[in-house]
Amino acid sequence: MSLSLRLLAVSAAFAFAGAAFAASPAAAPATAPATKPHTAQQQRMVNCNKQATGKKGAERRAFMSTCLKGGSTATAPAAAAPSAKQAQQDRMKTCNADAKAKALKGAERKAFMSTCLKGNATPTP
Repeated sequence: MSLSLRLLAVSAAFAFAGAAFAASPAAAPATAPATKPHTAQQQRMVNCNKQATGKKGAERRAFMSTCLKGGSTATAPAAAAPSAKQAQQDRMKTCNADAKAKALKGAERKAFMSTCLKGNATPTP
């Protein structure tokens, strides 16, 4: 008889413990404080992530870097970065074509390309 009373007591303890655990998740949201507001950096990250949708790989990394350094939503610096890159690529194409047209080789070509890419007046060989 003593053994059955012990089993009954243990069963009752488990039943009450199960009911207590089942009730805690429902009560937790009511007593939990509201979500903390984001810090400035966290909010910047959220905004930059929203703006970076559709970008992948190196383009996304470059955009996120510029955006996060900007302090606020950095749409203008991100837009300026590709145009600066494009301008450099265009300059490279033009300088290469000029060097090829002038049939420059070796040190002459290197000096010409350096001056041309810096945007200075194109020297004549």
